[in-house]
Amino acid sequence: MEYRDYYATLGVPRNAGQADIKKAFRKLAREHHPDVNKGNAAAEKRFKEISEANEVLSDPEKRKLYDQLGANWQAYQQAGATGDWAAGGNPFAGFTGGFGGAGRGGGARGSGPGGVRFEYHGNAEDLAGFSEFFRTFFTGEGSAFDAAGASGAAGAGGQRRAGTRVRMRGPTIEELLGDIDGPEAAPGNGRRRAPAPERYEAAAEMTLEEVARGSTRHVDVGGRRIEVTIPAGVTDGQRIRLSGVGPGGVDVYLRVKVKPHPLFTRDGANLTREQQITLRQALLGGEVPVQTLTGRVLLRIPAETQNGRVFKLTGQGLPRFRGEGRGDLLVRTRVVLPTGLSDDAKEAAERFFDLAEKQGPGTL
Repeated sequence: MEYRDYYATLGVPRNAGQADIKKAFRKLAREHHPDVNKGNAAAEKRFKEISEANEVLSDPEKRKLYDQLGANWQAYQQAGATGDWAAGGNPFAGFTGGFGGAGRGGGARGSGPGGVRFEYHGNAEDLAGFSEFFRTFFTGEGSAFDAAGASGAAGAGGQRRAGTRVRMRGPTIEELLGDIDGPEAAPGNGRRRAPAPERYEAAAEMTLEEVARGSTRHVDVGGRRIEVTIPAGVTDGQRIRLSGVGPGGVDVYLRVKVKPHPLFTRDGANLTREQQITLRQALLGGEVPVQTLTGRVLLRIPAETQNGRVFKLTGQGLPRFRGEGRGDLLVRTRVVLPTGLSDDAKEAAERFFDLAEKQGPGTL
């Protein structure tokens, strides 16, 4: 039986801490996970090797057993070859618990090489595809374990249920993309708890014109290019959830950044802009073309319009996000006084103001 160097598999030193082991496993597992290597047999094999190494080194109890085994591997090979174990020559006999106590819960029982007794307490579905080395020392199934599942899964008391298929359950891509600093193990069961799935986030910068009509963006997620439709009416900083489009079915969140507009300011679905008008238009009235986000409209200015007066253009604002109707456009007037007056124009202005002042206070 070939010895498995789990430390070399994960690329970590033998004195590596749990955090280093976890980091190395996650990096390698993400790279070789079947979900991102469809149909790649070499990547699948490598992923199983990584998962097997992590199964042992991430569990302090199993790791302790494994380190003890590594220090005595040559003695084990000799004992297994000569049958000394059956005669009571087990080189690990003095190790508390032997190699059968690594698991927890109920499970299968059997005999290993040389008649050594062991127990596996766990789920047979999790072990198909693991090496003979792992099954011998950490499950007790040994070479009799059917990795392809043709012989069935282990039942209570070590009996197999004929025709039951078993398979290896490695970590899902959602588990691998989870919170690195999150909890790792559920209390009392000795198994790693699946971390919360990571949420992919991407940013999309939009103009106010795009907000008015809706737009599309292309987002790279896990090496895959996705076209995203952004509904009209989104707000600055809003996140749009794209359900299940990320690796392994995780959600992707698109955060919208709306660029400032040189003409319009926004308040929800309403827009505000300033509109210059002449002194003539303010005094005598008239029609003024006003630019909106969707085109130009004519605004009728009543006579004697004061500077700063606000006119509401109903429905000329932004669409309401996934709602009905549109907001309004508020137009604030700003009277622009003529400059560079000639002497004749100044005289005419004086005559005008003389007449206006005769109308009484408040007319100017």
